[in-house]
Amino acid sequence: MSIAVRDITKRFGPFTALDGVSLDFAPGKLIALLGPSGCGKTTLLRIIAGLEWADSGRVLLGDQDASDRHVRERQVGFVFQHYALFRHMTVFENVAFGLRVKPRVARPSEAQIRKRVDDLLELVQLGWLASRYPTQLSGGQRQRIALARALAVEPRVLLLDEPFGALDAQVRKELRGWLRRLHSELHLTSIFVTHDQDEALDVADEIVLMNKGRVEQVGAAQDVYETPATEFACSFLGAVNRFPGRIRGDELELAGDWLPVVAHGIGEGEKAIALARPHELQILSIDSAGPGLRARVERVLINGPVARIELKGETILNGTGSYPTFEAEVPRDRLGGLDLKVGKHVRLSANRLRAFPYQSL
Repeated sequence: MSIAVRDITKRFGPFTALDGVSLDFAPGKLIALLGPSGCGKTTLLRIIAGLEWADSGRVLLGDQDASDRHVRERQVGFVFQHYALFRHMTVFENVAFGLRVKPRVARPSEAQIRKRVDDLLELVQLGWLASRYPTQLSGGQRQRIALARALAVEPRVLLLDEPFGALDAQVRKELRGWLRRLHSELHLTSIFVTHDQDEALDVADEIVLMNKGRVEQVGAAQDVYETPATEFACSFLGAVNRFPGRIRGDELELAGDWLPVVAHGIGEGEKAIALARPHELQILSIDSAGPGLRARVERVLINGPVARIELKGETILNGTGSYPTFEAEVPRDRLGGLDLKVGKHVRLSANRLRAFPYQSL
């Protein structure tokens, strides 16, 4: 089922959580609402679910306006960050709960309930835990039971609020892959909230990037990462190095040094901030010709097949008042050829710089 929101605004006192948000969610997609804390993503999810009411705007579920419908009438499954399982009920009874509290005319028979719950527990690969209680489960198991409970009532839409936020890193990684595989089987329109960039990139078909109650960018996960529309989009989706300067033709002037740059919509001589991800930086010998700026190696860290190099710039860049720091990544097998020792002087360049207007220089 498709979902759409139109001009959604929500305020909590003087704070504007959502400022005229309009979005379309395609049927059958797994979509991430991504952004920092306080950007409005959870508020938007709760408004879609019917757990919060917008001050203005509409929520469309399929071709119907659901803005004034109670949460029970929206046929939405909701998975909370902290599971919200009933501690006094077994796993089986937790999953069956939504079916058993349906009005009598819509309630399945006991045999139908048992089959539905057994099927769902097999789907989340936890049928063997049916008689246990939530306190006897691991965090990852509890979250999978919470998802089975949400699916029990056969929702038209599945909404997940930071579903893996309370779990440790290794369990989160395992459950991300599991959710992706489960969604491939169900093809249920699903929206999940996260502030974890890696989680969004790993799991989502599409990312809605939010900031300060507004939508910054919408697109396929890889597209948003590779072609960010704003400085915020680029810097939020992964680590970046910042180069503040001024545009001179197809170059960025950096306090006497320069780097090639692609600057769309920024005029000659205007202030700009150019961004490059760590793997896009090039570490060159100090006497190499061509564009670049001087830096000194501060630290070399090896993490599996990748080496992370921390560097300190030797020029105070425009508007910063201090020497900048940079981070580069190189394949480990290239590290020996670069001979990068702490204290070594090098030149830094970049094979890809994205420039955005910058008003703070």
